Amino acid sequence: MEPVRIGVVGVGNISGIYFDNLKKLEGVEVVAVADLDVARAEAVASERGIARALSTDALLSDSEVEFVLNLTIPAAHGPVALQAIANGKHVYNEKPLSVSRAEAQQVIEAATAKGLRVGCAPDTFLGAGLQTARKSIDAGDIGEPIGAQARMIGHGPEAWHPNPDFFYKNGGGPMLDMGPYYVTALVHLLGPVARVSGSARISQKRRPIVATNEGFYGQARNAGLEKGSYEIEVETPTHYAGVLDFAGGAIGELTMSFDVWHSKHDWEHPIIIFGTEGSMLVPDPNNFGGTVLVRKAQDSDWHEVPVTHGNAENSRGVGVQDMALAIRNGGAHRVSGALAFHVLDVMLSVREAGEQGLYKTLTSGVERPAPL
Repeated sequence: MEPVRIGVVGVGNISGIYFDNLKKLEGVEVVAVADLDVARAEAVASERGIARALSTDALLSDSEVEFVLNLTIPAAHGPVALQAIANGKHVYNEKPLSVSRAEAQQVIEAATAKGLRVGCAPDTFLGAGLQTARKSIDAGDIGEPIGAQARMIGHGPEAWHPNPDFFYKNGGGPMLDMGPYYVTALVHLLGPVARVSGSARISQKRRPIVATNEGFYGQARNAGLEKGSYEIEVETPTHYAGVLDFAGGAIGELTMSFDVWHSKHDWEHPIIIFGTEGSMLVPDPNNFGGTVLVRKAQDSDWHEVPVTHGNAENSRGVGVQDMALAIRNGGAHRVSGALAFHVLDVMLSVREAGEQGLYKTLTSGVERPAPL
């Protein structure tokens, strides 16, 4: 099978793991790379052995590229995807699919009109941890799912990320940044969400950069500020609490926060599923591996569910491969635009429900992705 020829747009912090993994995966080949900073794209192309470094416009119109992997910042996900589709390319976005429903719908409709495919991260639900959890739930190990809790709580990425500003702009925040992992995992395990309520708030209007990374202080110096005094203007909520009513009847609680200093939070199992016959601890959906623990009504303690699937290591890019194989062989791909749109709809609805003081009924329902 001829590999699908991929052009990567954006060589920021997340791109390294994609380059590492795509080089090892069958059915895909990275043939070009682009970035707003062409010099940086050239450096990455040289380091990674990629044939060509191009401007973004040149890559999106290049006849050699048939599939665009869009690793730009969230605000650019929609525009870059639309330009790629207009030029006849399949497109796979980093999460989220877009920062607005309208733009995300444009992406899907434009691709459908041209017979092209849309995919979107995260693909972590294809890993060993979440696939094992799915198989156990489907086998009835905890009975009928009746509820869930999912939490991602911490104090923001400004302590470690080399360019944290965008996390606090439109399209960022804990919900659109980290929420895709948690909501996608819940939809994978429990099915689509039918109704949402919730609240959100901005807890600090300015966030000081506290990391020791020299890149931060480079920004500060350029702004004429002293070391350690650079601050980020916050434009998006940083603490969310939502209730998700699943179409299958389960009720989920979702907390996403960049504002929490301390908690008795189980980082290894930040999702718990409650069933009629027991409960399940689900591993971190930002990872591919992790242990699945089940405790049935009669059990005195939790026990580990034997791992049933591979992909326990950081395998970002397997969703790209899954989509590429579907392009060549036919059939549905799991990391679909429809799934990503539903996840975006859920996340945006939590904030809107709080602002409007009402339940939000969703019409973007989607089938659970087929298990591996």
